[in-house]
Amino acid sequence: MLRGIDVSSYQSTFDTEGQSFVFIKATEGRSYVNPRLTAQTKLARDGGCVVGFYHFLWPGNLTAQAEYFVSKAPEKAGDLLAVDWETTGEGTRASNAEKDRFIREVKRLRPHHRVLLYTNRNFWLTVDTTSYAGDGLWIADYTTAGKPRIKAAWKFHQYSDSPLDKDVAQFTSKGALRDWATP
Repeated sequence: MLRGIDVSSYQSTFDTEGQSFVFIKATEGRSYVNPRLTAQTKLARDGGCVVGFYHFLWPGNLTAQAEYFVSKAPEKAGDLLAVDWETTGEGTRASNAEKDRFIREVKRLRPHHRVLLYTNRNFWLTVDTTSYAGDGLWIADYTTAGKPRIKAAWKFHQYSDSPLDKDVAQFTSKGALRDWATP
């Protein structure tokens, strides 16, 4: 398995040594852009990592959120895109139908990019009713790396959040991940 991390504006810098991929928070809702997006993207690319961008999904205005996300997330062949589907700071969440519609809209807007669903184990097991994850599931479950406690197929596993979000991916090499990331 490959090792990687995911970052947001909380990480002013990070080390790419030993990492094969980096997911970077790009946007949230229809108004937030990560102020460190450009610098974090450069750091990840300079480190030779496969780069992914994610959007924290809010309920409502799905088309506008998808358009906002793709307008702010850098576009380079082989970049991954993901939707972060969980409870918002206001205690709300997008519905299953909204999550599915957002993924489909991002896939329509960026047809040459893989689009993933990021969610935690609880959401996957108790909230999700469609099992739709676009091109792959990125599951958060803080347990042994590569052994999330779900039965569904997954591509990425966030297994720790200390000292930052740590992930693994089910690919045999960075080249295999790059090949998959460019459909």
